[in-house]
Amino acid sequence: MTSRIEQIIDDLELYIENCKFKPFSTDMIIVNKTEIDEMIRDLRMTTPEEIKRYQKIISNKEAILNDAKEKAQALLNNAAVQTNELISEHQIMQQAYAQANEIVELATQQAQDILDRATIEANEMRSSMVQYSDGMLATIENIIKQSIEFATKDYNKLIGDLQEIDSVVTANRASLAPPEVIEEEVQTEQNGNV
Repeated sequence: MTSRIEQIIDDLELYIENCKFKPFSTDMIIVNKTEIDEMIRDLRMTTPEEIKRYQKIISNKEAILNDAKEKAQALLNNAAVQTNELISEHQIMQQAYAQANEIVELATQQAQDILDRATIEANEMRSSMVQYSDGMLATIENIIKQSIEFATKDYNKLIGDLQEIDSVVTANRASLAPPEVIEEEVQTEQNGNV
């Protein structure tokens, strides 16, 4: 879109091109003073308006540019803040992950230590219990062997004593009763036990 000033200048140039040269000259022309004055007056009258319009456009342009710059700066600032927040959040997350990993490693190590200690203690207790049980069983084994030995001696003595008594009883009976009666009684007793 051409401005009014540019239009007047174009008209002036066209007018000058259409003017006739002064006789015997190649660079001087004949102009109509009234028409030229009118074009110059139009130019003078239009110039302040055009300048005001341009100033307004320039001023609006500057305001628009300033507004755009402010918005761009606000966007940049906002982006920087968000970037810093994201970086901070990322760093916080990395620190949290690192701390969590440390805690997990520490807990795992402590759990392993506890398990190792419990295993060692259990093995020691098992060994102690095996030794204690073996000692107790050895003691019981000795007591049982001694009891069997004493019981066997006492039993053998009892059997010997009973055999002696039986011999005495049999001899006493034989002296009191005839042998046939005694033999009959012995057979009756044997048949009754069978």
